[in-house]
Amino acid sequence: MTSPSSDREKVVSKLPGWLWQALKVRAAQHRTEIQTAVEKGIAAWLSLASVPGAVDTSGAESFSTLLPRGQWNEFRQAAADRGVSLTQGLAQSVQLWLEMNPVPATPRAEHPRRRIVCNQKGGVGKTAVSAGLGEALAENPDALHLVRISKHFAALLDQDAGETSDPLDFEELPGLGRRTLLVDFDPQRHLTSQLGQNEIPMDPDVDSLSKHMSGEAKKDIRELVVPIADDRYGGRLDLLPGCQDGFLLDVALSKVRFREAALERALAPLEPFYDEIVVDCPPSLGLSMDAALYYGRRRDGEAPGSSGALIVVQAEDSSADAYDLLISQIEDLREDMTVEIDYLGIVVNMYDPRRGFIATSSLQNWFDIKDPRVVGVIGELTDQRKAVRLKQPLLSYAPRGEQSATMRALAREVS
Repeated sequence: MTSPSSDREKVVSKLPGWLWQALKVRAAQHRTEIQTAVEKGIAAWLSLASVPGAVDTSGAESFSTLLPRGQWNEFRQAAADRGVSLTQGLAQSVQLWLEMNPVPATPRAEHPRRRIVCNQKGGVGKTAVSAGLGEALAENPDALHLVRISKHFAALLDQDAGETSDPLDFEELPGLGRRTLLVDFDPQRHLTSQLGQNEIPMDPDVDSLSKHMSGEAKKDIRELVVPIADDRYGGRLDLLPGCQDGFLLDVALSKVRFREAALERALAPLEPFYDEIVVDCPPSLGLSMDAALYYGRRRDGEAPGSSGALIVVQAEDSSADAYDLLISQIEDLREDMTVEIDYLGIVVNMYDPRRGFIATSSLQNWFDIKDPRVVGVIGELTDQRKAVRLKQPLLSYAPRGEQSATMRALAREVS
């Protein structure tokens, strides 16, 4: 059945659900419209000298698309001549397009990207952002996930308290599929707890990240890493758990030679196994923070913005004071060590326009900074709190929630 639509015509047939899903994902991976993929698949099928092997079309459901005028009639005739049903012919065409357009290969970078999630002010949500960012980076690339796409973040400022209009759009996009390590570098160990994992015990006979940094460790640091077991991440998301001995790290680092490189030396054996390393930093401006920032510096041959500091703030005045102190520390380290530490951006967390002028005016102030720019505005919603209570990753607990969609947008914004 067809109906007119400009230079194309609407076609209604059937396609099995598994093949329809594969088509949606692959088209998104190649940034190609569904109708274009089907058009090219049919054209390729028509050009074949013989009929391909049969495709399982059991459970096929209604499927519609737009094709160039005349192509469907040519396809119908060819299907009749070849003795196959329209559903089977269409399935073979889609399968053929999938074979002609495999999953795009992503070249490995020389170094993993290192995202240093920081702010010495506690309670701004660094851990939630670290976890959500890491989860979004690791999600299944062969499935579609809800992503919140901003037309312009500043449109949020036009929302009055209680207004339900949403200036942001949502899209279904493939996961990024990156091998990601989350590093719980905060001695409060909230990241470890939020992900439902056991912290490393404070025991003289047990290694920790702090001991690897201070040179006291006895075993390979890879033995400390634990996987986040969830099909959504497909074995691509790991955690280096926290330990309470992090409270003593600054004292230990004061005795270490070239202490700024201590975190880099500790994590070096892990780097070949990951595309992304996300470090959840302590609320501190001490030596451990210097080590984290130095770890995120731009390395030789690394593109600007690949690694660096991601600063988490809130839309309130005290965050601005803490931000100034952190920027001073980063700039001092850049000057003292003669290194480039890139700013990946500012994330305004737990934003709630119902708080009125204080929230909206503070958000406007963050936008006004420009460099670094705001790369994410995450709403104050219940999904994150519930996920923490249940000790589940946010994107696993509420995969289609607004906060999850915003975390995916953040991952793409800083990629």
